[in-house]
Amino acid sequence: MKHFTLNGEIRQKGNKAVIKAFRRQGLVPCNLYGAGMDNILFTVSEKELKGLTHTPASYIVDLNLDGKVYTAVAHEYQWHPVDDNCLHVDFLSVDEKKPIVIAVPLNITGHPVGVQAGGKFTQSARKLKVCALMKDLPDQLDIDVTPLELDKRMVAGDLQFEGLKIVSDRNTIICSVKTTRAMQQAAAEAAKAAKE
Repeated sequence: MKHFTLNGEIRQKGNKAVIKAFRRQGLVPCNLYGAGMDNILFTVSEKELKGLTHTPASYIVDLNLDGKVYTAVAHEYQWHPVDDNCLHVDFLSVDEKKPIVIAVPLNITGHPVGVQAGGKFTQSARKLKVCALMKDLPDQLDIDVTPLELDKRMVAGDLQFEGLKIVSDRNTIICSVKTTRAMQQAAAEAAKAAKE
């Protein structure tokens, strides 16, 4: 999986006024935590952070905090309900020797047989959460939807990948092919004609 370098400045715990002042300066308050370490509070540039938030890709994040680099994954984002600005990020420290849980984008390939028969293809999920060692994490999960027939769907439980475990709910719908109204109408008309 690709790495993304993010520079931050360590900060002290502050009240709401301090946090608001950071945001006015175009800084996003963040928190880094993980097993066997103290929480680290820091700020990053909102502009730099967009390289991480405004992309479908997933990254291992190399956090450069006052000259010391920590390897982490973005664990949780808080967004402004109206402006859609990122208000806060929690980063989880990771280790290449321990499995990491991260959401990985899906790359749909193939042309479903159900679509060739006239159905409509719908993709319901864009990412799935997986668990793997850092070295085994892919940039994306390639999913071939060619065998998908009419009125069938593919769920997370149907998928298997070498070297990683899917931890999203087994029933998460990835994609489906549905019969279109035109097809239903044509079938109804054909049935009606057959009766006459």
